[in-house]
Amino acid sequence: MTYTFFQQYWWFLVSLLGALLVFLMFVQGANSSLFCLGRTPEERRLLINSTGRKWEFTFTTLVTFGGAFFASFPLFYSTSFGGAYWLWMIILFSFVVQAVSYEFQHKLGNFLGPKVFQVCLVINGVVGPLLLGGAVATFFTGSNFIVDHGSLLDQAQPVISRWANASAGLDALLNPWNLILGIAVLLLSRILGVLYVINNVADATIRARGRRIIRYEAVAFLVFFLTFFVYLTLTEGYAYDPATGVIFMEPMKYLHNLTQMWYLSVLLLVGVVLLLFGMVKTVFSTVYIQGIWPAGIGVVLVVLSLLLCAGWNNTAYYPSTADLQSSLSIVNSCSSEFTLRTMSIVSVLVPFVLAYIVYAWHAIDKRKLTHEEIEKEEAY
Repeated sequence: MTYTFFQQYWWFLVSLLGALLVFLMFVQGANSSLFCLGRTPEERRLLINSTGRKWEFTFTTLVTFGGAFFASFPLFYSTSFGGAYWLWMIILFSFVVQAVSYEFQHKLGNFLGPKVFQVCLVINGVVGPLLLGGAVATFFTGSNFIVDHGSLLDQAQPVISRWANASAGLDALLNPWNLILGIAVLLLSRILGVLYVINNVADATIRARGRRIIRYEAVAFLVFFLTFFVYLTLTEGYAYDPATGVIFMEPMKYLHNLTQMWYLSVLLLVGVVLLLFGMVKTVFSTVYIQGIWPAGIGVVLVVLSLLLCAGWNNTAYYPSTADLQSSLSIVNSCSSEFTLRTMSIVSVLVPFVLAYIVYAWHAIDKRKLTHEEIEKEEAY
């Protein structure tokens, strides 16, 4: 097992966590559709308790995703989380607002009323996926930062990387391609959220509304996602010479990655088919409620293949638009071989953690959520 193997292995683990995070954003998607799916206070409380049983999975995965990046690719962590801090702080703050909103909307003494906190859930449901999708898009479109290893010798400000402007990452929202992928992720999270509610909530009226929502938003999602995907395959990509480490622009780099790493193309195709199957069958079958599972697996495969495409095959996964040679790859931004090798031993526990999540999920969802359960048992 060489240093190169561990670099690619840890990029795979980070990409897998990122893919799982996008799937688990169904919590945010369902919350963003709260007032579309629930027309009465009783229906909205049913929906909130449905997603309230899963929001911790999403938040934990987000923290784990950031922690894995910090441990395996610390230069990316310091560059992005340190330089584009406003972008990440808004995302994290929206998740904090989400946690508070779940806990306090029906607490005694809530003088603001439940609807204020429900609106906060909707805001988190929109802001979280939109900004996270925009942040992921910068893996392909680039960000405005400079890496200067010599600055570590500066006793006054020993910072290895800095943002090239004063936007602190908010300039990413000025790139239309980042917004297009952000909107696509937002629509995808809404679709997954509705699919989850259809599966989890035993209410015929809510399920019927959910099927109508999917019918229209699936079309919008495909338009935005395919637009970004076509742009991605036709645009120049950021490549590096493994012998010298020099970054250079390569025409249709990401298309070349998908053809040269054919197994990623297979993953992408299978993922798209599963996602379409989950959406289409749910829309056209009034008795089918399992669409979240093929669609969810499909989303994980699609996102995984795209993130691997961004980092493998001598590709700079975090390009710099301010200084081409500052672009980050899995080679120039990773931890030491000893660190990666040691962490790889710990990563053997990941399947056991996933098995526990599956078990806990099954235990929580072994009964479909009903109005009677909300009235009789402890609920948000």
